[in-house]
Amino acid sequence: MMRCFGDGNPRYEKYHDEEWGVPSHDDRYLFEMLVLEGSQAGLSWETILNKREGYKKAFHNFDPKVVANMSDKELETLRENPDIVRNRLKIYAARKNARIFLEIQREFGTFDAYLWKYVNGKQIVNRTGRVPVTTAISDALSKDLKKRGMTFVGSTIMYAYMQAVGLVNDHRPTCDKYTNLNLNRLS
Repeated sequence: MMRCFGDGNPRYEKYHDEEWGVPSHDDRYLFEMLVLEGSQAGLSWETILNKREGYKKAFHNFDPKVVANMSDKELETLRENPDIVRNRLKIYAARKNARIFLEIQREFGTFDAYLWKYVNGKQIVNRTGRVPVTTAISDALSKDLKKRGMTFVGSTIMYAYMQAVGLVNDHRPTCDKYTNLNLNRLS
């Protein structure tokens, strides 16, 4: 199989083949990827994929309601957890962002409805093969999330997030997933 990335690393291959660029409308998954993308800042995505199960356990299967109510003591305990990135700011950002995520759900009905309005409900398919680092859309999404109080949501992180949850399909024309992308992730 021809891939954009991940060859030789089964976990990375699976992520490429089954998740990256596949539109998601599942709020729990959207929150999971928000936590993981924010945690990735300054690190490789491979590092985060290798710690994904640790994050899943540490952050209660990415249930934003539970994460929003985590105590400082629980968060401080996570700073000793080798199964996640132990950066204090990133750990506390998960709780802060969960609270804002829930506010957005209340305002829009779902986080999905909020998020997909940035692309008018339709995936952007990159046909050039060149992958940008940011776009006007990631800039606008980042700006709004920051205004609402989220952290670790800069434009570069938000563009990677948009790729991860399928708002953008940046599979290269030489990649098998470029034309064979399953366009409907189950909710």
